[in-house]
Amino acid sequence: MNNRILWGILLLVMTGVVLRSSIVRPSPLILPTLTQVPPFQLIDETGQPFQSAALKNHIWIADFIFTSCAGQCPQMTEKMLLLQRRLPAGIHLVSISVDPARDTPEVLEAYARHNRAEAGRWHFLTGSPEVIGPLVQQGFRLSYAEEGENLMEPVTHSTRFVLVDPEGWIRGYYDSTDPKALEQLIREAVQLVH
Repeated sequence: MNNRILWGILLLVMTGVVLRSSIVRPSPLILPTLTQVPPFQLIDETGQPFQSAALKNHIWIADFIFTSCAGQCPQMTEKMLLLQRRLPAGIHLVSISVDPARDTPEVLEAYARHNRAEAGRWHFLTGSPEVIGPLVQQGFRLSYAEEGENLMEPVTHSTRFVLVDPEGWIRGYYDSTDPKALEQLIREAVQLVH
């Protein structure tokens, strides 16, 4: 074979390898650092004090629900169960009740069991309204309003999931009703692991 042809083939192969490696290895996304979750102390589903410090060095995903909710909460809990199945075991899940008067530790424990929550990984938390309200609104910067005792939905709250890094910084908000947002949350949570 002619040397020119051999050099031409070698050049084509090398160009293909360079192009392929640049396509296969996209640069990782840089997640924004939004705001830091303030320290908090609540009560978990076992009736024990739960401090935010227990989540230090863990990536975690928070949502805000209440167990008697007839609206979005059951769907949010179903999505959290999906996250429990699909995310690495080191990523924790935290569901905080926005109806602490009704959601006692015993109620939360039954709810966790019913929804197949993995103990020690998926935490269900409650506390006094004086702690929960400011934590949701100022700490996580989400909507929250108590609507009254006689309504079917006594609390209005956000349906967003919140991705928090090991240092307690919020790295993203995700609409729990949007399948694309859920897939984005999974990708970005896994990215924080690496």
